[in-house]
Amino acid sequence: MNRNREKCIDRAAREYPTGGPPMMHIVRWDPIASRAEHISPDALPAVRADLQPDEIIWIDLDNPTPEEEQRVLQRFLPVHPLTLADVTKLRREPDEGPHLPKVEEFPDYLFVIVNTLPAELAGAKMVRLNKKTLPQLSAVLDHQVLVTHHYAAMPCVVSGQGFVARHPDHLSRGPDFVFHLILDGVVDEYAPVVERFGERLDRLERQIFKKPTQRLLARLLRIKRQVSYLRKTLILERELLSRLVRGEFRLVDTREVAYYRNVYDHLVRYTELIESAREMVSDLMQTHLAAVSNRLNEVMKALTTISTIGVACTLIAGIYGMNFKHMPELEWEYGYYFSLGLMLVVGVGAFALFRWKKWI
Repeated sequence: MNRNREKCIDRAAREYPTGGPPMMHIVRWDPIASRAEHISPDALPAVRADLQPDEIIWIDLDNPTPEEEQRVLQRFLPVHPLTLADVTKLRREPDEGPHLPKVEEFPDYLFVIVNTLPAELAGAKMVRLNKKTLPQLSAVLDHQVLVTHHYAAMPCVVSGQGFVARHPDHLSRGPDFVFHLILDGVVDEYAPVVERFGERLDRLERQIFKKPTQRLLARLLRIKRQVSYLRKTLILERELLSRLVRGEFRLVDTREVAYYRNVYDHLVRYTELIESAREMVSDLMQTHLAAVSNRLNEVMKALTTISTIGVACTLIAGIYGMNFKHMPELEWEYGYYFSLGLMLVVGVGAFALFRWKKWI
């Protein structure tokens, strides 16, 4: 991830916190003046039909109110009720988690949902992912309008806004080009997270060989759940991008397919890396079980050695503890020391035998 993208991610986490105030960011390409400009929500036309032929509008709904959603997605650019239900899923059903990635083509627009990474994970050392931590980014686009919708901070959106601010003439290429910038940001955000998973697994591997514990096994199980969920998300997004690069959607121009293919290649690489991490987790769990079993065998071997030596000494002590009347050593002056010495000789001999046989 380049320096500009890292700055955008930090700015998103700092200036646009999750659950922040509702915002509507609108960027407009003026075909007459050949320039991009930010306009206020009040300057947005009432309906999409009022746009000029070559005018391009990007509307970013950042944690919008129901009234803003209604204004944009029901009056300005009317969408199907099912699309609106998917877009507003997190507001209506916050406990259900985000919608899974998908792409759908309607007669008048293209609808895409992707799952991004939370802005707070940008600099975090620990990665904790589950069904509810991956925010949902929804996008609706046609030939002139791109609407992005989200309830949480989106570094990828901030990155796209920064690119358009630096290169305003690129906005004239259309919503499909701008949307590729956002997807590129979404995919690049996965790179440091995948690397952190690999680093954590490398550290756990060293700890497992040194001292396997139940705590390490519990950590492996947590990482396995997180990796599995991230893998599922990446696979779905890979399928989504594969459909976009095949050119089956008329709203994705042929000249922009190459850019989508570049994003797709990056996502394929990260998917392969997370797949390797998933296999490594499974291998480490097997290694942990083997290490615990080997450690148990070592303990049992030591206990068996002690027990075997102890049995021989117990036998000698039992013989000389019988107290029969005519035992020859019963009244011997050195009988006590003789029995202790015999126990020592037998113990050392048994230990030497085990070492010679390489049993210990």
